[in-house]
Amino acid sequence: MEADHTFESAVHRHDAQVAELGLPIWVGSEPTFTDREAQTPAWLHAALGDDKELRARALLGTVCGLMPGGLVLRSTGRLYPGEKLPRWNFGLLRRRDGEPLWNGPPDPLLAAEPAPAGPPDIAAFASALAEEFASQHWASECVETAEERGEEDADKEGADDTPAWTVTATAHPDAEPLPFVLHAHEDKAEPDADRATCAAIELPEIASVELFLAILPCMEHAARACGLPALVFAGATPPVDATMELTTVTPDPAVIEINSAPSRNCAEFLWRSQQVYAAAAAHGLSPYRLYFNGQVADSGGAGQVTFGGPTPETSPFVSNLQLLPRLVRYFNRHPALSYLFSHDFVGGSGQSVRPDERGTGAFDDLVLALALLERETVTEPELLWKSLASFLCDAVGNSHRAEINIEKLWNPYLPGRGRLGLVEFRGLRMQHTPQRATAIACLLRAIIAMLATRPYALPLIDWGRELHDRFALPFYLQADLDSVLAELDAAGLGLEAPIQAVLRHDAFRFL
Repeated sequence: MEADHTFESAVHRHDAQVAELGLPIWVGSEPTFTDREAQTPAWLHAALGDDKELRARALLGTVCGLMPGGLVLRSTGRLYPGEKLPRWNFGLLRRRDGEPLWNGPPDPLLAAEPAPAGPPDIAAFASALAEEFASQHWASECVETAEERGEEDADKEGADDTPAWTVTATAHPDAEPLPFVLHAHEDKAEPDADRATCAAIELPEIASVELFLAILPCMEHAARACGLPALVFAGATPPVDATMELTTVTPDPAVIEINSAPSRNCAEFLWRSQQVYAAAAAHGLSPYRLYFNGQVADSGGAGQVTFGGPTPETSPFVSNLQLLPRLVRYFNRHPALSYLFSHDFVGGSGQSVRPDERGTGAFDDLVLALALLERETVTEPELLWKSLASFLCDAVGNSHRAEINIEKLWNPYLPGRGRLGLVEFRGLRMQHTPQRATAIACLLRAIIAMLATRPYALPLIDWGRELHDRFALPFYLQADLDSVLAELDAAGLGLEAPIQAVLRHDAFRFL
């Protein structure tokens, strides 16, 4: 207990150092958890199947208890090549100020009692919702429609279209009409349980948090007026800004991935990580598994950490366009940052390729690109992205497999998610404890703060074979980490002993 208190105090002092510089450096993560005892496809290599969805639902229910006051979402997930349907995506939307966001009927996974056996009165709900919109002086329309069954429902008894209602609301004459589809939802909480039927509402794309917050009370009042015991929110994910936070639980090969809401500082990151790790443990999910030779590995996912700001425009990488080139130089000169905390699959064909692992030609071109960026006055983040995107990627141009991933920095070719001001560090294994994840976040955040406030123009090092030969050895990795920590000390951003001790301790790593 005393050790934990000492570590937390050191994290708070790190936050104070960064705050003194006036830098809003937010940090997010994507921890991944597995059933380390399971030998079924979903926990070894497949994204979907087995009991993964039921475990994810239960995990989110526990997170909701640890982080109360939010709204449960069942938004439409990502659709990957070769998959017929979008993946499931459970979310928790909350206010950052701690005020309750939703006081209406809960999602069935949070309901204290099962929903009544009879179907909900969707017509009454639709009528009540239209009246609520009208009371706000919005134009509203309520129309009975038909909900089309998806492929997964085609073989069920009574596969005809089921009744549904569309309530369309228009906030003002120049606004886009917003169609909300209301229907009955069959929810199967347990493998052998009967399906409970409750009301569901499919959200359209909503342009702003302000508009969403104006819509939500209308839904709450209408649902309560109809006596709905439970309500499912599905469809599009609502917008977020600096006042709102969203945590999602999604499937990935071999693991359940939790996309944690970004934290304003590392103390908040530690608290958030503690809740997530505790919720996973409560449902038998682990941040690591064992290889057949007994070696302790990570979960089979990864432990990426992402940095940005309260808004895309206030991200440190957007407000200071020299920061990213400095970061590329710094990581090149300190391979410990690439390998000491990495997953097992590093190198030129790995999951987090360094720019200097792609051959001599790519390295020489990167040297030139950084020199030109140093010479020119870069005033637009899109120019920065276009200048470095072809180097921060793997050998076939996939930026998602780069050690420093900038696909969401200012990417004009990625609609909706490309211009978020984010830089993701992908060369990190899933850490076994929230403290170790936080220590790495502190290290990277301190480096970003240092490079954002000090010039750094040292040339790239052409390591050649030495990159993999020398830095496969623990001695050189530790020596390089020591030099990074010394530079942070000199910059007034040193990490205190409790954080350094966590960084240096990895009893399960076999090199």
